[in-house]
Amino acid sequence: MTVGDVLPVYLVRAGDPALRNEALQALVHDLVGDGDAGLMVEDFDYNEDVEPGAIVDAARTPPFLTDRRVVVARDVTNHSTEALKAIVEYLDDPSPTTSLVLVAAIGDSGAKVPKALSDAVKKVGHVVDASVPGGKGKAMWLQEHLKNAPVRLDAAAATAIEEHLGEDLGRLANLLTALAAAYGTDSKVSVDEVEPFLGEAGGVPPWELTDAIDRGEIGRALDALHRMTRSGSRHPLVVMATLQSHFGNMLRLDGSDVRTEADAAAALGMKGRSTFPAKKALDQGRRLGHDGVARAISLLADADLTLRGFGKSWPDELVMEVLVARLCRLAPARRR
Repeated sequence: MTVGDVLPVYLVRAGDPALRNEALQALVHDLVGDGDAGLMVEDFDYNEDVEPGAIVDAARTPPFLTDRRVVVARDVTNHSTEALKAIVEYLDDPSPTTSLVLVAAIGDSGAKVPKALSDAVKKVGHVVDASVPGGKGKAMWLQEHLKNAPVRLDAAAATAIEEHLGEDLGRLANLLTALAAAYGTDSKVSVDEVEPFLGEAGGVPPWELTDAIDRGEIGRALDALHRMTRSGSRHPLVVMATLQSHFGNMLRLDGSDVRTEADAAAALGMKGRSTFPAKKALDQGRRLGHDGVARAISLLADADLTLRGFGKSWPDELVMEVLVARLCRLAPARRR
């Protein structure tokens, strides 16, 4: 990563802490250049005793024995919007000899960056978005990173990494570094050579679970469940909410006069965004039929009560495994 002309402020943001830290390290490395990081860089971890005013004071401090200073402020969104006004006001007239680097968790893992702060950064500096894009952008992101990897991966090895890491792409950089250390930079690496380094499978998006259930694939569905609750750190009640929404959409369409994807999207309130989930709910609801949808809702209600301490005294993981297996058995292919 190159920063071009050095700017007075940068905002590094991402949901994944590993990707956030990787982008921060690359940015600070570029800002320091040939200078002495020990003299140039002052790093503030979030601390309730450290107010943004102290960060501003550090940014206004003239450099000593160097031409510039780099002040890093981590987890800025942990501060209140009111407290962050000190940084916003500083950015109206930032120090010409300091690059202030603000680091923020966003998305599921963190709060939103206050608009006033984001706007102030964009006015005089640059936003570094280290998040992995969604949809097709994710595959392009991964392809680009594998292309620039310190080792050359064959097609099978690249596929194994993509499938194994799932949503946990923050592990990619360390994995590639380990492969380069083991086999040598620019070495060609096969899938057999990659597998010992993969470790625990990463989390997967919720649609991998619901798609497997819809197809009646018990093994794939249980694998997706385990990767969501273990590697993905999703609480069973969060997974339950995903399943309730999935089958709840089918229930809302059950018995209606809806015939098209557009009508289904309108009935489910999905106007103005992707209507594909509506099509999936419509098609799967038709395949299950009224009795299948009703049975799924009943299974979900029983499992939800068990998770909340009513009924069987089963471990949460067992409750979810049994639920997923039973939902898979409702799929028409399984019933036949």
